[in-house]
Amino acid sequence: MKWKNLKVEKNPQPPVEDGRIGESMKVLSFGSLNMDYVYTLDHIVVPGETESSTIRNVFTGGKGLNQSIAMARAGLAVHHAGLVGEEGTPLIEALEEAGVDASLVKFLDAPTGHTFIQVNKEGQNSIVLFGGTNQMVTEEYIDEALAGFGKGDLILLQNEINMLDVIIDKAYAKGMIVALNPSPFDRKILACDLGKVSLFFVNEVEGSQISGESANEPEKILDWFDANLAGANIVLTLGTQGAWYRNLDGARTWQPAVKTEAVDTTAAGDTFTGYFLQGWIQAMPISACMARAAKAAAIAVSREGAAPSIPTRDEVE
Repeated sequence: MKWKNLKVEKNPQPPVEDGRIGESMKVLSFGSLNMDYVYTLDHIVVPGETESSTIRNVFTGGKGLNQSIAMARAGLAVHHAGLVGEEGTPLIEALEEAGVDASLVKFLDAPTGHTFIQVNKEGQNSIVLFGGTNQMVTEEYIDEALAGFGKGDLILLQNEINMLDVIIDKAYAKGMIVALNPSPFDRKILACDLGKVSLFFVNEVEGSQISGESANEPEKILDWFDANLAGANIVLTLGTQGAWYRNLDGARTWQPAVKTEAVDTTAAGDTFTGYFLQGWIQAMPISACMARAAKAAAIAVSREGAAPSIPTRDEVE
């Protein structure tokens, strides 16, 4: 069922011509940093059931971290802003090892965000998320993180941190290009002015939740975006069914999924996002952006973990 009262003001967009922004811009990923506790099982547990896990692994993750690493491995210079607790050092190390500038990340005296992830034998997952420090963003920290960015720079956001609406407003006021992955989709999105977003990344479930259309009818989801958010570019990912891109003129580009043997789908969408953005920013043809992102996502699902599964540029090429 369609969410009511989505905030979509008719805001003039920053000058973006189908993503052709140029390579002089700075890129900020402001998002979550999680420790992922991954349990491999025969099948995902149902209510009232106890199931033994054959393997437990601990990985670095969080949609913010994953997308930062994906952009960096794709070839972008990326800055990351976010918050961690005292056990969050491995997250900083993972960012820096991938080439992400983590100097804006702050330590707090509180638990780091983490997830409990079940992965079944087909590679599908079920995730329980604990926000921790990801939910402790303050307006003061937002101002500090945005201080070094301005008109024409790009900010990538997800919905695993608090004060998302404030970050969008402040980034837009500075003339930044706002890219949003509204995942997980919940009532916090209702507070955000989606008219200030220049590029959306949604999967079929989020697209359905936003539009009220069936997740099995992706073109109707795109029709809703045409009618309600025509001032934004849209990437709609459909897992094994591929992905759509719709530009500001309403033109649509289809990309089939690259077939592979799935081991763990945890970071597939984040990998697609990071690789697509690298090509989009550097003015690659949209068909090439989509194909490259699909290849990167296919490699990611063939490996265990979130951030560790994201391929390098050389692997994709």
